[in-house]
Amino acid sequence: MKLISPTISRLVRLRYNNIQEWMDNPVLAQREILQDLVTHGQHTAFGRKHNFKNLFRIKEFKENVPIQEYNDLKPWIQKLMKGEQNQLWNSPVNWFAKSSGTTSDKSKFIPVTEECLEDCHYQGGKDVLTLYYQFNPDSNLLTGKGLVIGGSHQVSQLNEEIFFGDLSAVLMQNMPVWGHWIRTPDLSIALLDEWEKKIESLAQSTINENVTSISGVPTWTQILIKRILELSGKKTLKEVWPNLELYMHGGVSFTPYKENFRKLIGDGVHYMEMYNASEGFFAAQDNLEEDGMLLFLNHGIFYEFMPVEEYGKPHPKTIGLNKVEIGKQYALVISTNAGLWRYLVGDTIQFTSTYPFRIKVSGRLKHFMNAFGEEVIVENADTAIAMACEKTGALVNDYTAAPVYFSQKDNGAHEWLIEFEKEPANLDQFVYELDSSLKNLNSDYEAKRHKNIALRMPIVHKLRKGFFNLWLKQKGKLGGQHKVPRLSNDRMLIEELLGLSKGLYQ
Repeated sequence: MKLISPTISRLVRLRYNNIQEWMDNPVLAQREILQDLVTHGQHTAFGRKHNFKNLFRIKEFKENVPIQEYNDLKPWIQKLMKGEQNQLWNSPVNWFAKSSGTTSDKSKFIPVTEECLEDCHYQGGKDVLTLYYQFNPDSNLLTGKGLVIGGSHQVSQLNEEIFFGDLSAVLMQNMPVWGHWIRTPDLSIALLDEWEKKIESLAQSTINENVTSISGVPTWTQILIKRILELSGKKTLKEVWPNLELYMHGGVSFTPYKENFRKLIGDGVHYMEMYNASEGFFAAQDNLEEDGMLLFLNHGIFYEFMPVEEYGKPHPKTIGLNKVEIGKQYALVISTNAGLWRYLVGDTIQFTSTYPFRIKVSGRLKHFMNAFGEEVIVENADTAIAMACEKTGALVNDYTAAPVYFSQKDNGAHEWLIEFEKEPANLDQFVYELDSSLKNLNSDYEAKRHKNIALRMPIVHKLRKGFFNLWLKQKGKLGGQHKVPRLSNDRMLIEELLGLSKGLYQ
């Protein structure tokens, strides 16, 4: 297949004029997006219930539509999945992106409309290329292939017209012709569900390609790079693909991986962060030398920003772009051309600049572990601990957990500090039940644990009784509303606790 020429590459850069227009008029762009969304939504069951036909201002929209979490929209989504159309959006919904992280379900299903694909996800992808060329005008990125490391779920079928898969599978299955020209591997490999086979097939099929960019979550990308280096006998990926110039990453914090990636890939490669979720393509870096991603304001998404202290209130307040403050924590609330209305994504963001509006993802509204894309939340952990106790006869007073990052020798893991009231007769059995329960509760954790490819078995330490109370007392936080953080996405807390534990046992 003939590769896209440098001439086409130059044409891509012309898109920057469109980006500049909404960067210069952000508030107006967002008002027009909301007007378009409500116009479409008024013809749906959700729109009729919330009087969309009489909503003409943002204030009225907020007054008539409450903040929605997944469980609030779930009844509408279930009807869509049964083939009942015009529930949330007025064009057919035939695709759903499957992801995990809800409190009551192993997986959640996010509707994906044709408008969402074209005007959000694919437009976002084209704008990422445009931003990169604007930053790096002499790039030869599109003279080679982009290696796409997708997710782990095959496309599945609910009935003759309804399909689902993880986001990358949905995007690849519906990708326009131009997208297939510039990507590798073949779709049959990209959609493989068995990760052990997939990594091997990815390595074998791409090692001799002219790969100029890579996109994927750091976890799987790192595993693939190591396999390619084994096969090639090279020390760095730049020796395998000398024209490689860009790695696009997102989904989890890149900080723990950065140094290892530089060693594995070699010099002369740019790193670009993207914020692309099942719910939409939200942002991407426009300056690779600075933190912060440019918020995409003309991609079929209307944004609201909820100060985190509002979360949990009966009627939480949100603000628009014209009132946000740099450095303040906001929960992201979106209305989209996939029929998500005032939907609370669950991520927290901070603005790093305004005019243009740049953001960074600062965390989740709830404690979580997502160092490897596993998205384990407190509800998962609490339930898994309870199930492991039930199976082994143990009783747990308190616990905390954090990730163990990749090393040169070992894959990642979760490390748990558990204070037992009644210890299990067999700790190994407790660990097995804990791990099994997490797999049953969370499909993303289950995928990362498959054959230990990304995550190995949890590491569990038993703590003496009263340990956490002692720690809280030392912190001046014993009693009251102070609690032991259940989950952390970094190792600051767990290293402190391990140090204290070691001192007590010496």
